[in-house]
Amino acid sequence: SSPSVPIPSPGSPALPPCGSPLLERKGKEPEREKLPPIVSAGAGATAGLDRGAKGQISTFSSFISAVSPKKEAAENRSSPAHLVFPNIKNVRDQPPISLDVRQKQRISMDASSSEVKAPVLPECILPIQTKTMKDFQEDVEKVKSSGDWKAVHDFYLTTFDSFPELNAAFKKDATASFNTIEDSGINTKFVNAVYDTLINTPQDIQKTNPQFNNTSTYVIYAHLLRQIATLVEADHHFLVHWFKKLSQKRFKQLVERLLQFISLRLFPAKPEEFPPITKCSWWIPSAAKVLALLNTANNLVHPPLILYTDFYNSTLDHIDLMEEYHTWQNFGNSHRFSFCQYPFVISIAAKKIIIQRDSEQQMINIARQSLVDKVSRRQRPDMNMLFLNMKVRRTHLVSDSLDELTRKRADLKKKLKVTFVGEAGLDMGGLTKEWFLLLIRQIFHPDYGMFTYHKDSHCHWFSSFKCDNYSEFRLVGILMGLAVYNSITLDIRFPPCCYKKLLSPPIIPSDQNIPVGICSVTVDDLCQIMPELAHGLSELLSHEGNVEEDFYSTFQVFQEEFGIIKSYNLKPGGDKISVTNQNRKEYVQLYTDFLLNKSIYKQFAAFYYGFHSVCASNALMLLRPEEVEILVCGSPDLDMYALQRSTQYDGYAKTDLTIKYFWDVVLGFPLDLQKKLLHFTTGSDRVPVGGMADLNFKISKNETSTNWLPVAHTCFNQLCLPPYKSKKDLKQKLIIGISNSEGFGLE
Repeated sequence: SSPSVPIPSPGSPALPPCGSPLLERKGKEPEREKLPPIVSAGAGATAGLDRGAKGQISTFSSFISAVSPKKEAAENRSSPAHLVFPNIKNVRDQPPISLDVRQKQRISMDASSSEVKAPVLPECILPIQTKTMKDFQEDVEKVKSSGDWKAVHDFYLTTFDSFPELNAAFKKDATASFNTIEDSGINTKFVNAVYDTLINTPQDIQKTNPQFNNTSTYVIYAHLLRQIATLVEADHHFLVHWFKKLSQKRFKQLVERLLQFISLRLFPAKPEEFPPITKCSWWIPSAAKVLALLNTANNLVHPPLILYTDFYNSTLDHIDLMEEYHTWQNFGNSHRFSFCQYPFVISIAAKKIIIQRDSEQQMINIARQSLVDKVSRRQRPDMNMLFLNMKVRRTHLVSDSLDELTRKRADLKKKLKVTFVGEAGLDMGGLTKEWFLLLIRQIFHPDYGMFTYHKDSHCHWFSSFKCDNYSEFRLVGILMGLAVYNSITLDIRFPPCCYKKLLSPPIIPSDQNIPVGICSVTVDDLCQIMPELAHGLSELLSHEGNVEEDFYSTFQVFQEEFGIIKSYNLKPGGDKISVTNQNRKEYVQLYTDFLLNKSIYKQFAAFYYGFHSVCASNALMLLRPEEVEILVCGSPDLDMYALQRSTQYDGYAKTDLTIKYFWDVVLGFPLDLQKKLLHFTTGSDRVPVGGMADLNFKISKNETSTNWLPVAHTCFNQLCLPPYKSKKDLKQKLIIGISNSEGFGLE
């Protein structure tokens, strides 16, 4: 038997394990009538190229020849060569390949049960393939000296003429039917050799055996993708497991080719090479579904074959993302296609735009409602009613912030404005950044006791100490939510599993009895926080001796709380159950779950509800945990050369001597001083999504005495620099300025 692969539905894009859409609903055949007819040479082939179809076996060459006339006819109808961008909206109006239902919760659906076996092919007489991989490679070597491609050409013509020939050539046992996810039964080395050789063959060979690396073959490629996308669910189950066994190079080639196919269909350089967009609206949904299979396969491998960012399609940054989002929101239960059904292809920069605009719209709606309420009560409108106004004292930062946020809970989705009592600064964004920075620094201090800093992993984790009030954990969640909502990056060092818990589930459940912030955790997750303990548990799992005698452990663990050692049973009667070779996996799983879920449940639940009280949005369903971390924290990696390239100047030119001095000094700074400079000028030492270019950093000329220190306007990411006459003087003044930068005032 084989394990089932959970392939979620397109409507639940953030579903575990990988957020990949399910291509078909379980137990149902694809709704093929919604697509163009499947081309087949078999007169009685009612199911086209489906595996297991009865009737005459179609030939691959006849499949290509049947599709090609349609392609040529489409080309003849196309307009002259000029750059024409398709009306993307028309694509959305076409029905997708199958009935997709968007779901608000992450519901994992099994692709097939462990007993599923592939349908048995009808018996047919298979040709005898006498040429082996060695014979083929020898023929290729002979070409180098003779220049005669006839033997190689004949091999391609014969092998790819029909499916029986393909089976005879590439199946390890041409007569055997496969029924395992572990082995596809294909001689992959031979297939790869034939494929790689094809790249260097003459055009007449490539024409009959297209590799789909240029637009002239995209009509055939689209039909091939459609065949894969509309396979039954059991076949997808096998494909996913076979895909994950590909080499990294082959796997990445498949992904890149599919992404290129989508990009060129959206924005063709030569529109005449494609059929009209209204005739091939199923192309992109087909490609997206095949990408979903590859994405699922990638996430089943640890570590993944390629990075999740390799599935991003940057072309989508240039389409109407909000239309995509609204289509997904408003027509989720209909047949309309949206890229939001397949969020793994949307870049983090594009997702940030969706979240920002969704947040802005919510802010506008809340502010409008406040204004309407005032007018309806015949009260004079006040501009302050449009903002979440925070008035805090630096000396009582945490308590004042908690009081303000508690009193103004209804205003959390308004634009944030901060005022420090006793200071004259006006908040155009800079004071808000300062408030976040100081508050986070104070809350996460070890003396505060809310979080424990683990030196080995350089991250914070929730303290398991029990208390009567968890409101401050809720405050931290609200802070993170406000940061995302107001596009502020925070210097918070949580492990990746924290963000996985934060999206469990991504939408607050309507039933308050449903636990939140609980997710499946492993020793790998524990290693991100407590690497030494995780290493010990891994040794327990791999120990070859007698675990019970050598470790002498029970299903009971101990924790220190305020100097008192407390014991906890991992299961009922755990103190009397010894850990043995037979139950050690259960022990490790229960211990890991206790540390990362159960022991901190109340703390994390308060944190979860705080975050979602601000960021309650379906847009969160588009995000992976890693992407939430980037939105909250930005990137700690500073690229000052990228900042130099994107910097704008006011009163200076980049060739001026003062500017040359500045960059010589800054590029020579150690990392800590570079971070101080970034914090001095922007209010944060983290790099936002999109990189340094998104900072819109500006250096302005300050026509004052060179005895003055530099001045920064963090609201506008602007540095005002006097025209210092020497590099030494500039360096000295700059270091003094960035090292003493706390506090705000009005000029």
